[in-house]
Amino acid sequence: MKKLGLLVCLTLGMSTLAFAEGNAEAGKAKTTTCTACHSTDGNSLIPMNPKIAGQHEGYLVKQLTEFRLASRTGGQEGRNNAVMNGMAAALTDQDIADLAAYFSSQDQKPGETPEDVIEAGQALYRGGNAETGLTSCISCHGPDGKGMGLAGFPVISGQHADYTMAQLKGFRDGTRANDLNGMMRDIASKLSDEEIEILAKYLGGLH
Repeated sequence: MKKLGLLVCLTLGMSTLAFAEGNAEAGKAKTTTCTACHSTDGNSLIPMNPKIAGQHEGYLVKQLTEFRLASRTGGQEGRNNAVMNGMAAALTDQDIADLAAYFSSQDQKPGETPEDVIEAGQALYRGGNAETGLTSCISCHGPDGKGMGLAGFPVISGQHADYTMAQLKGFRDGTRANDLNGMMRDIASKLSDEEIEILAKYLGGLH
């Protein structure tokens, strides 16, 4: 029961991705177009936009690189998102590295978990669902949801529930397909709408 850990691998595998060395101060100066959606420090106030403060640097590099790739291939490759493709289209490798260094250096503001999903959320996160073959999240994302940066597994705790739900549904229906070896798509295919909602809400306050 160990793979729902990839849960939000919002996802991927990025330990083998080579990237330029980022400079956080330079990155801060390049955040002008990021702040409307993600706020100055990466703690988005908009539930459908992710908090990127404190996210693993390599993971941020991977996502920005793949948004840029999608912009150049008409969404056939990379991570396709109408807004982010446009934002990433003109970024250089150094821009991406600098932005990732900056946002990863910021502190994420924790969220909350509603009382009514704590028990069910904890059970799914730690144990998955044996009846449907759903594996657990904890092996890849850890007991506190902080993931494993070197393995490319992202921080998923403290995230807006609306954003997490959207990503899990995207993996499930294939509209998000930039996960390593299809791991998240395989996991999400076993999730019901109810389980997605429970996990997303549970993760919001996990820390």
